[in-house]
Amino acid sequence: QVQLVESGGGLVQPGGSLTLSCVASGSIYSINAMGWYRQAPGKQRELVAGISSSGHTTYADSMKGRFTISRDNAKNTVYLQMNSLKSDDTAVYYCNAGTITTLGGDRLLEVWGQGTQVTVSS
Repeated sequence: QVQLVESGGGLVQPGGSLTLSCVASGSIYSINAMGWYRQAPGKQRELVAGISSSGHTTYADSMKGRFTISRDNAKNTVYLQMNSLKSDDTAVYYCNAGTITTLGGDRLLEVWGQGTQVTVSS
């Protein structure tokens, strides 16, 4: 069974930093693009940042310069370093894998983690 598990969320003061991690586990052969999304109360889920298997990154405009996405392919892990956090960054953050190819040759599309809560408040 393939799953994504996020960690690292919590309560942080405005201006502070957090690093989120997402580990993909199971019988995994490869993962293509991975990304972080977030959903605030009453709002739609939105893209935060994405990273290809080769390391090409993309960011939502409001996160550029504050957030950094990275990945360790050997560990099937993607990270999100968040700096200069604002109250508007409060949301549940979700990890996503575009396509996961299993050791058995199956292709799993749009795999999501369960989410981790980030709260920015004084």
